Amino acid sequence: MFMGEYHHNVDSKGRLIIPAKVREHLGEMFILTRGLDQCLFGYPVSEWSVIEEKLKGLPLTKKDARAFTRFFFSGATESEIDKQGRVNIPSPLMHYAKLEKECVILGVSSRIEIWSKAIWEEYFAESEESFAEIAENMIGFDI
Repeated sequence: MFMGEYHHNVDSKGRLIIPAKVREHLGEMFILTRGLDQCLFGYPVSEWSVIEEKLKGLPLTKKDARAFTRFFFSGATESEIDKQGRVNIPSPLMHYAKLEKECVILGVSSRIEIWSKAIWEEYFAESEESFAEIAENMIGFDI
């Protein structure tokens, strides 16, 4: 399980340090793809297989299902963590998430998220203001 918030810089070659606590659960090879809210999602290979199976079950006849799977899978790439604990982020994913220097890596249950620090801070500030309302809306999910 992933949890926590970590701050690291992406270097000029597009490499980002993945914190040791995160690497323990992520493995040397993992899947990195476009996430929601302009961040990147990273999944251990075992978790990616589960998600892939679920998405295969979406109906091809539904336009939204086709659009989502295209968006999600077309950005996906196998990523390897090097001996220094860094991952090379492909330029299309860097561009999508607007990663320039300062990044935030979040542990979010079964995945990690990689955010531009500026975008994360803006998102967090907006979400923090409505956290009580969001929590209230989660009642139907047995949380």
